[in-house]
Amino acid sequence: MNTYTRIKFSLLIILFLTGAILSIILGGSEANLSDFSFENFIFWQIRVPKTITAILAGSTLSIAGLILQIIFRNPLAGPYVLGISSGASLLVAVTVLSGGTLQLLESDFFGKGIIVLSSITGSILVTLFILYLSKKVNSNILLLLIGLMISQICGALQGALEYFANPNELKNFVVWGMGSLSSTTNSDLLIYIPIAFVFLVVTLLFTKPLNAFLLGQSYATNVGVNYSANRFYLILISSVLTGITTAFCGPIAFVGIAVPLLSRIIFKTSDQSTHVFSCMLIGSILLLYSDVICHTFSTSFTLPINMITTFVGAPLVIYLLFKNKQW
Repeated sequence: MNTYTRIKFSLLIILFLTGAILSIILGGSEANLSDFSFENFIFWQIRVPKTITAILAGSTLSIAGLILQIIFRNPLAGPYVLGISSGASLLVAVTVLSGGTLQLLESDFFGKGIIVLSSITGSILVTLFILYLSKKVNSNILLLLIGLMISQICGALQGALEYFANPNELKNFVVWGMGSLSSTTNSDLLIYIPIAFVFLVVTLLFTKPLNAFLLGQSYATNVGVNYSANRFYLILISSVLTGITTAFCGPIAFVGIAVPLLSRIIFKTSDQSTHVFSCMLIGSILLLYSDVICHTFSTSFTLPINMITTFVGAPLVIYLLFKNKQW
């Protein structure tokens, strides 16, 4: 690691720590620094879980996007753009809004576990379908359009479920669908942290295959990488990371596509181990500061997190489309 890379990582770490502190201090309901204590409900039951959730969500979605962009060899690939988040949302909608499941979900730990499983299953199914289509389609833009159509189909099916849903269930689900970091509790983190941590660490074991995948299947095979097996494992990792975050935070737009792009702009290297660490940092920074912005305007209401992430991610996608017209 050269000096410039160390400086860049140092600056990102400073931004990360500053964002975490601001997220705790400025996030939401009124409190002050003197309230820091193990007995204070606001800090330890609301703000700290929210800040940890922002870090986990930013890291998981960013790594999921990085993996997808490498597998599909398409810098515009991402969980939200390819419809993977929509697939996760649809399965959550089926679980929550279909009749007869409400009593089952009233159990906090067990109920959240079912939602997590549904979300991960939905993301895996859509990812595998997109991967199958990628073998039939040569155009990156066409593949992205197919992903958008899958997203629309999932949205339509989800809309049908919402139309016939119980009003009380529907209200909670609609709020969830806007994306939020504030609804995660300490008990939720008992599920979220272990799964996210394990799969983020496992990603580090796949930096060699990720480096090889950049140059295509033939190169990966020639350097001794089992292309099919590693691709399957990486898709599983990406799907689980997307599904677990969607389950707890709702579908969060553009983080998975924007952060890997920002990482490549900041760190001009093909070494994916560098990008894995930088994506986790940049993704966390993006959601921490987005969370601060969401709570800045008023203590009585919170802006949807999707509003902020879209303002960051969408312009990047537009810029990239105009810069690379050959796509």
